[in-house]
Amino acid sequence: MRERVVQVGQWKVGNGQPLLFILGPCVIESRDLVLRVANTLADLAREKKLQLVFKASFDKANRSSGATFRGPGLEAGLKVLAEVRDQFNLPVLTDIHETGHAAPAGEVCDVLQIPAFLARQTDLLFAAGKTGRVINVKKGQFMAPWDMKNVLAKLDEVGNPRVLLTERGATFGYGNLVTDMRSIPLMQDLGAPVIFDATHSVQMPGAGGDRSGGDRRMVPYLARAAVAAGCDGIFLETHPDPDQALSDGPNMISLANLPALLEQCIRIRHALDLP
Repeated sequence: MRERVVQVGQWKVGNGQPLLFILGPCVIESRDLVLRVANTLADLAREKKLQLVFKASFDKANRSSGATFRGPGLEAGLKVLAEVRDQFNLPVLTDIHETGHAAPAGEVCDVLQIPAFLARQTDLLFAAGKTGRVINVKKGQFMAPWDMKNVLAKLDEVGNPRVLLTERGATFGYGNLVTDMRSIPLMQDLGAPVIFDATHSVQMPGAGGDRSGGDRRMVPYLARAAVAAGCDGIFLETHPDPDQALSDGPNMISLANLPALLEQCIRIRHALDLP
């Protein structure tokens, strides 16, 4: 059995550790927006003594339509993330979609994230694992929680035990997701810390025709439930004006509404008599 504690930058996540919060906008829309959000989150982290990782994607390669905004690309995006890391002293996370992304992203980012649709892509997992960085693998919407044992085995094969698993809902009919909170302890039983993605869990794939829809009203309910179920961290995408966001706006919560939700999650965690 793995030791279910992983070092992420200056933080520790897993058994007996405080909640890890992975927060930030869906995609790097601009340098100015990312730095604005990062500054707000860094202030929140200091105020509330949060273990906080900043997240943003340099490329949203799995969008519904090829005509929608994807991001600035690898080189420009990593420059922005490096600036966040250095200016605000926060660990940073980004998605990778291709094996060629792993090494350059690993030079900048503390955490490489494998999107849910790619959770079974062996070569991508191998490339990410070989960087030695923390790997956050989102459980595929089509996968059972116990199937993630094979993901862990692949990363073990390349000598990387620094793995987080993320629950983000399961396909429920067409254009909807449902979250089974049992997946949190079931994946923890595999020996890895488990993060709950509260914003993508309310996604409605393809509901917007050429883009995904979602119902951000449900984010606080699911986040609070996941903390009560004992998750090791919460993943939340946030934006100053989600209705104007260039990607996944219907799922993201407003920066203005974020502090109250974080406080609720922390209070629930303490009620469980956990750090």
